[in-house]
Amino acid sequence: MIYFLTSSPSVSMDGAINPANDFLYNLRQVVKQPSRCIFVTTYPDDVAFSEHCSECMRQAFEDVGFEFEQYTLLDSRTARHARQLVHDSDFIILGGGHVPSQNRFLRSIGFAKLLKGYKGVVLGISAGSMNCARVVYALPEEEGEAADPFYKRYLPGLGLTEVQIVPHFYMFKDSTCDGYSVLNDVAIPDSRNGHRFYAFPDGTYLLGRNGEEKIYGEFYLIENGVMRKVSDNDQIVALPII
Repeated sequence: MIYFLTSSPSVSMDGAINPANDFLYNLRQVVKQPSRCIFVTTYPDDVAFSEHCSECMRQAFEDVGFEFEQYTLLDSRTARHARQLVHDSDFIILGGGHVPSQNRFLRSIGFAKLLKGYKGVVLGISAGSMNCARVVYALPEEEGEAADPFYKRYLPGLGLTEVQIVPHFYMFKDSTCDGYSVLNDVAIPDSRNGHRFYAFPDGTYLLGRNGEEKIYGEFYLIENGVMRKVSDNDQIVALPII
């Protein structure tokens, strides 16, 4: 399996694919043409939202020359066929949105097991990238989550990587939830408990293949109660970072 874990593959929401940091070049080297693609939604019961996100991503890729032999939305209507859809695909896109919502859907269909031995390419978008971790770090984002003492910030993920990604860095660093700074009051304190979080701006991505992982572009590490910049755009950093 080859995986690209992005903050966002687009220049803007529902926008054109971002070629920064050789993203399009590297993706074109490994995605079959035409491909058999699955788009995995975050909200399996919200048909309108799921179809909108799925079609926007399909159009964005077609606009830069990608071709699809098959393109299927995996939501509650097609969930019973998940095993066969994964088996028949060579490209899987994990959509963005609310991390716990997508996590529940992925666990309900046993998606981690379905990916065992998968030989295709997986593309994560925001929440989809976060859910690829073995242990998912689900920062509070919806009203009531930061103030809820029972909200679970650590969830079982797909296990593609140990890297816990925090996407949309420039939005995240100034965001609040229930009056709390998500960076200063949640993520930085959590990093003092032995966790290391990788904050990605849009345009940055992690590429994993053959047991090796590299981060392309600008990113920040949050660990031991401190945030520090590690890399700039057009730079590549091999993992692990010591």
